[in-house]
Amino acid sequence: MTRRKTASGTNGLDEDAGREEDGNASNAGANAGRHDAGKSDAGKTGGNDEGVANVEGLRRQVLERTGIGFADTALLIQALTHSDDARGRGARDYERLEFVGDRVLGLVIAEELFRRYPDEGEGLLARRLNRLVCREACAEVARSLRLHELMITAKTAERRQVQASRKVLADLCEALIAAIYLDQGLEVARNFIISRWEPLFERHRQPPRDAKSALQEWAAARGLPPPRYEEVRRSGPDHAPLFTISVAVHGLGEAQGQGAGKRAAEQAAAASLLEQAQAADARRRGTDDEAQGNA
Repeated sequence: MTRRKTASGTNGLDEDAGREEDGNASNAGANAGRHDAGKSDAGKTGGNDEGVANVEGLRRQVLERTGIGFADTALLIQALTHSDDARGRGARDYERLEFVGDRVLGLVIAEELFRRYPDEGEGLLARRLNRLVCREACAEVARSLRLHELMITAKTAERRQVQASRKVLADLCEALIAAIYLDQGLEVARNFIISRWEPLFERHRQPPRDAKSALQEWAAARGLPPPRYEEVRRSGPDHAPLFTISVAVHGLGEAQGQGAGKRAAEQAAAASLLEQAQAADARRRGTDDEAQGNA
């Protein structure tokens, strides 16, 4: 995930944006079906009482889940509109907002890490940052907000597919961050990010280990054999070789990584397999949480 420096500033902050209202989460499933794409497009519902009611219902659910009341509902609708559905209707989807949200998230997390760990160097801070803004971290936040229930699509079945898709969940999360930033300003976006990422900050308080050590510890903690690394191929000229290494853990799976040296390729492979393992853990946690919520 590429990051670039972003100038910070606050414009048009809504002092009441952080106000929270108690919501009834049990209505989320029933209300999700109202957000059909044909009814939620801001450009098509302006003169339709039912469409306006659906848009207002979406805005209310987002307020209940985030504490943020959007002034520009068109931004909110765009942030939650699935790209396939938007292309079919000629509407705007979340992809452009995702681009902005990615940068806002990186800025806020980097600034917070700089503040929390004043004695750590750039290298360690960068590893912390990568762990907190990765796809799985964003997907975890999206699951906690149940964004898949609010996704605007003509196909109800797609919401269930999105629930299991780390990429789409992460994209929705970053698009929502962008919409908050553009609608409410940087300070409100920062408050939202810090509050939603606080569990991740707490979970990852210890300095991040290198990927090979982390994968070996993950496997050992679950009674699995240690990872096995194998060289798949070497390509490129002698002065600039490129190594491809595979790593496998019995009972988990395997992954590949590339690097200019064998050690770098092993680290890349371990990081890829570790991400798969952590994603599987997160999916199990999400399934358990959903089961408890339905009990």
